[in-house]
Amino acid sequence: MSVYKISHRTEYVYGSPVIQSNHLLHLSPRVVASQRILSHELVIDPELTTRHDRVDYFGNPTTLISLEHEHTELSVHSLSKIEVQEAAQPDFLATTPWQDFPPGRQALPAEVIQFVCPSRYAKASSLLFEFARPSFPNGMPMLEGARLLTQRIFEEFRFDNTATDVSTPVEQVLEQRSGVCQDFAHLQIAALRSVGLPARYVSGYILTHPPEGEEKLEGTDASHAWISVWAPETGWVDFDPTNNLVNSQEHIAIAYGRDFEDVSPISGVLLGGGNHTVSVAVDVRPQD
Repeated sequence: MSVYKISHRTEYVYGSPVIQSNHLLHLSPRVVASQRILSHELVIDPELTTRHDRVDYFGNPTTLISLEHEHTELSVHSLSKIEVQEAAQPDFLATTPWQDFPPGRQALPAEVIQFVCPSRYAKASSLLFEFARPSFPNGMPMLEGARLLTQRIFEEFRFDNTATDVSTPVEQVLEQRSGVCQDFAHLQIAALRSVGLPARYVSGYILTHPPEGEEKLEGTDASHAWISVWAPETGWVDFDPTNNLVNSQEHIAIAYGRDFEDVSPISGVLLGGGNHTVSVAVDVRPQD
């Protein structure tokens, strides 16, 4: 068991006054079997006109905020303390052969079937089927194939935070063999869906470790993305292609969706503002 204190601060500075703004936040941690939420709060400045907390279609806590007075800055600070329990490593080889899945779509829960279907950033294609196929020879158990695909992405792709943006297609990521955690998650999800397997996007945080002999700098962490794959024998299992990890105790899940579009930490519209700057500072600290 591990306990983490998480600080995620986002600050907007606008070039001209914003008359009105509305934002959807995915910053509150969801209830997960392997996690317990010890505390959570959102600190937002300036004062809000309205705030509505609800749960979205995927079961994620969301917050809708509205500011109907002029402002030139906006600060959204999420503070959480979360206990993460160690999750058992699945028996990858004891899962259904990928070619035998599904045993009939009607036998699958609706919340699983939807993650086989295409989404904006993770669509199945023949190109991605060919990319996935070496990890899924005939008779390969579905989770063992997912594990091998995770390892291939980790070994064959280069992390480069200048190579892509949120709209970069997975086909381009596949061609250039570089990107960030979000790209690798979308690529793996699309590849898994191309062979008919259910995969979902997970947004959250990961504990990072400074170089040996150096102290961890404040605000230098970041949001992280990985995936979950569903098998009849195990339910959902987490795979992180950026770090080649499975069901890691150093991952803290915040939201699940079909891809990034469903779980963007902050999205919205505003009237006014002109050019603006955004700064994000994230800290993930283990607690005694």
